[in-house]
Amino acid sequence: MIRVVHEGLTSRAEAVASLCRERDAAVTVSETAALAAGEFDADDRVVALGERALLAVGRVGVDAPVLPVGGESLPNSPTLDDLDTVVETVLAADPDVVDHPILSIGDDSGTERARAVLDVTLVTDEPARISEYAVRAGDREIDRFRADGVVVATPLGSGGYASAVGGPRLGPGTGLAVVPVSPFETQRDYWVVADPVALSVERDDSAVSLVADDTVVGAVGPEERLTVRPTGTLAVLRPDES
Repeated sequence: MIRVVHEGLTSRAEAVASLCRERDAAVTVSETAALAAGEFDADDRVVALGERALLAVGRVGVDAPVLPVGGESLPNSPTLDDLDTVVETVLAADPDVVDHPILSIGDDSGTERARAVLDVTLVTDEPARISEYAVRAGDREIDRFRADGVVVATPLGSGGYASAVGGPRLGPGTGLAVVPVSPFETQRDYWVVADPVALSVERDDSAVSLVADDTVVGAVGPEERLTVRPTGTLAVLRPDES
């Protein structure tokens, strides 16, 4: 079954479905708001039209491979206009599939605060107000710095916000990118670390919020430690580069 998921892209979704049906494939079309946990089968193939659709699919959990479409910062993502590539990729007999981590963000009590497909960010609520953050990998403190925030990105999300604030683009399986947001120091550093990674607010001159992908999860207090670790994988379909 080909599952086309979208948010407000009805005409594009129906166009993909029509092209798949012309190839005798069974297709369903769903809005992101209608998704529920457990509705995807491992034998399905999912087309996520737009970044919000990809995030929705990742949050509900899916064992089936997913083709992100129209994600400008996502690696190997076909555009919304390149429907031929979308159909060829999702119907390929032996597709190229790359696993990317889904992140769990837990607090000191072990409670999971949120999950993220692309990135996790701690950020001050007021513009131009900085706080002090600490980053740890395992038992080792990597650094402390004053900045507007800090972002942890998966390889899939490393071309988005983390790249925009000076971080590297990562290949699959290379770790997590940890990048300060507008650091106070003129020397800009970033780190590529093995998971898990711990973040904490050592001093806050303004309220600090936790953001998972595009969702504000809530406030993070001083000296509260959050641990970011993989909790599963998202199998991503990759178009034939030839």
